[in-house]
Amino acid sequence: MAKFTRRRFVKGAAILPLAAKHMALQQVTGASDRFDIVVAGAGHNSLITAAYLAKAGYRCLVLEGRPKIGGGVKTAELTLRGFHDDCCSTAHVFIQDNPLIKNDELKLGDYGLEYIDPDPIFHVPFPDGSYLTQWRDLDRTCAEFAKFSKKDAAAYRKMLADLDAIRPLIVAGSFTPIGFGKPLNDQLAQVPHGKLWQRRLAMSAWDVIHDTFEDDHCRTFMLYMSHLAAEPPDAPVTGRLAYGAPRQQHSGRPLPKGGSGALTEALGRFIEAHGGTIVVNKWVKNLIVEGGKCVGVECSDGSAYQASKAVVSTIHIKHLVDMAPREMWGEDFLYGVETWQAENAMFATHYATSEPPIYKVDGGTLSPVESGVLASPYRALRFGFDDTRGVVNLEEPPLQVICCSIADPTRAPAGMHTLKVLGWQPYMLKEGPEHWDKIKYDVSDANLKYLRRFAPNLTDDKILARFVESPLDLERMNPHFWHGSAHGGAQSAAQTGPLRPMAGWAQHRMPIAGLYQTGATTHPGGSVTGGPGRNAATVMLKDFGTSIEEVVGKKA
Repeated sequence: MAKFTRRRFVKGAAILPLAAKHMALQQVTGASDRFDIVVAGAGHNSLITAAYLAKAGYRCLVLEGRPKIGGGVKTAELTLRGFHDDCCSTAHVFIQDNPLIKNDELKLGDYGLEYIDPDPIFHVPFPDGSYLTQWRDLDRTCAEFAKFSKKDAAAYRKMLADLDAIRPLIVAGSFTPIGFGKPLNDQLAQVPHGKLWQRRLAMSAWDVIHDTFEDDHCRTFMLYMSHLAAEPPDAPVTGRLAYGAPRQQHSGRPLPKGGSGALTEALGRFIEAHGGTIVVNKWVKNLIVEGGKCVGVECSDGSAYQASKAVVSTIHIKHLVDMAPREMWGEDFLYGVETWQAENAMFATHYATSEPPIYKVDGGTLSPVESGVLASPYRALRFGFDDTRGVVNLEEPPLQVICCSIADPTRAPAGMHTLKVLGWQPYMLKEGPEHWDKIKYDVSDANLKYLRRFAPNLTDDKILARFVESPLDLERMNPHFWHGSAHGGAQSAAQTGPLRPMAGWAQHRMPIAGLYQTGATTHPGGSVTGGPGRNAATVMLKDFGTSIEEVVGKKA
């Protein structure tokens, strides 16, 4: 039976909705208003940057083009009233290692943030009727591996121990701006077994997993958990992804109570409580540059906002370079933008249902919050090939299945459930991306048909409504999902660390003075890590003559 626990940082006062306040702010914020910091876009990273700057005492203005803040970390009623669906992200795994959360630096519990920890963590059923379930208890998880191979159970336990020995270095690398410490590779060279890790991180996830495990069921599970489809598993320098399952063995896959957007709503409340202003329905169209310095932004409605200290952007770099004269960016930065690659695109279907997915297990059934379907380890190798061909592949489609309402009943009316089924397909179809408008419902139907092989209870009478998002729809909904890339772009060897977004421009300082960049196109990349947001704040605060440590230490 699935279990869950709750974690609330600090019990706070009554939490008020943001929407009404944003509407009022929109009416009183004039085009001539000046702020210390203007933030273009209200994704979770830019909100984190703004939160630290607001805590430091800077007057911040956050401009969001959509009617609601959050970007990819947002919850809305997509299917039916009362069903609260996560528009993109759901589990907040990696942000648990961010000092923002780990050290409770901003006391976001006072602003309504509470996490729920489901158990089991993840469940993968296989076509032959067997399955492998990851539980919070390590021994229980290893017993799942041992069903297929005792050697693989020992290998999984060793992977976790190996990761634990080096984990502080790897985690610190994500939450340290580029250039603010020794590169990870140099640090690894100085610790026991560090040279082994230098090789592992340079390898592909496929090689690490295929060589470490002997049974294909175990390999399939490990490949699924290696950030499935974010990168082709056989690509170089994806070895870090092979440790996805061991990494979450300790952290689990926490869910914000009420929806993924609870994080960004809490950040919004924090910013406003510290003197900041948030305005929605304000699309930033152009950067205002005077004397070679970015001093503000212009919005599509003609309004303009001045920044005395800096402008922070979370606009995708593919669009950002069109907001100022191209000669101001420099050839090297423009080359980085021109050669930027998307990751494998996401395809999503949201359902309102009267039942959760029910899987058969030994001794009964299981309804986990998160599960995944991957027919074999070799099916994972098709992602890159299909993406390159621009062909939709519905043969045993790999799927991620998320039913948050199992652990969080606030997501749906009593007895009802929210269900999200994710797949991965090419954005750039041979017929062109617009072809998605013609075929998306057929793809959604095919995904559900395949899921029913494993969860046959999801019959038509259990489905109350659905909302389908093709890769093209995702891009339309949020321009930051360029080419349907939910993580800003591929985190390949050419687009990680000091190369994200481009060599020489990985410290969040952009080629135009006074302009800083955060979000998924910067280190450490996509997912809900908050790393780009906190790292950008670290850089900016240093440039302003203080430090994030000093700001965090200030009393509210």
